[in-house]
Amino acid sequence: MDTQALAAFVEVAESGSFSRAGETLHLSQPAISKRIAVLEEQLDKSLFDRVGRSITLTDAGRTLLPYARRVLHDVEDGRRALSHLSDQVSGRLSIGTSHHIGLHRLPPVLREFTRLYPSVDLDIHFMDSEVACQSVLAGKLEIGIVTLPTQSLPSLEMRLIWPDPLTVVVAPEHPLAKKKHVALTELADHPAVLPDEATYTHRIVKAALQKHGVEPRIRLATNYLETLKMLVNIGLGWSVLPRSMLDSTICAVNVTDLSMQRDLGVVWHERRTLSGGARALLKQLQD
Repeated sequence: MDTQALAAFVEVAESGSFSRAGETLHLSQPAISKRIAVLEEQLDKSLFDRVGRSITLTDAGRTLLPYARRVLHDVEDGRRALSHLSDQVSGRLSIGTSHHIGLHRLPPVLREFTRLYPSVDLDIHFMDSEVACQSVLAGKLEIGIVTLPTQSLPSLEMRLIWPDPLTVVVAPEHPLAKKKHVALTELADHPAVLPDEATYTHRIVKAALQKHGVEPRIRLATNYLETLKMLVNIGLGWSVLPRSMLDSTICAVNVTDLSMQRDLGVVWHERRTLSGGARALLKQLQD
């Protein structure tokens, strides 16, 4: 049974779309369809019900899915284990990271890594930290360089790399911008633009505010910190951003009794073999 066909099957099953599976695997939709057709012919079973644009697994597809995942994980673990037999660090290294970390933390790390290990093919995927963690657990990515989960996840190893202090920010023209100290109740009187509620950063901010009985009046939420910075700058509301993003376009506000920090770091699956490239990058991040 062709592992490429199994990979196509798993991706279609998880995304619910032949076209999205093709985008993920860097293949055309006809190429994905052909691989599925070959697999169905080999098994003499239909794996998907296709009704209009809707795609659902058949009983045979649901039965095959966990076995297909296991086969792909075992093949990948074997590839990584074999890479340890060579002194040369090479092969593909799949990484998931957030846009913020990719812009502000990773460039010098990856520049040095590619200089030291030119034979490693970096396969970098930009996504929310929460999605990256789940992709590592599912075996789609080898490591994630992310905002670390606020609570431990089963089978996910985590290592802190960069403490990332957070601060309340406003536009330079905001009524709170010139005040030396701002009470939480006064802050809550103004509208906020915050990270999306599904993000770890939102949970950190919400927990810090709820500790003092404050419920923010959220005008807008988005996953992208650079977008939040722009929204703050144009006066749409206050927000909470990493101190590292402070510049002349926004002002930090000293809010009484409010201290927040998120942790940025690396995650990997505790039961999967890491490739030579992944181990080298982990060591570089720690150093």
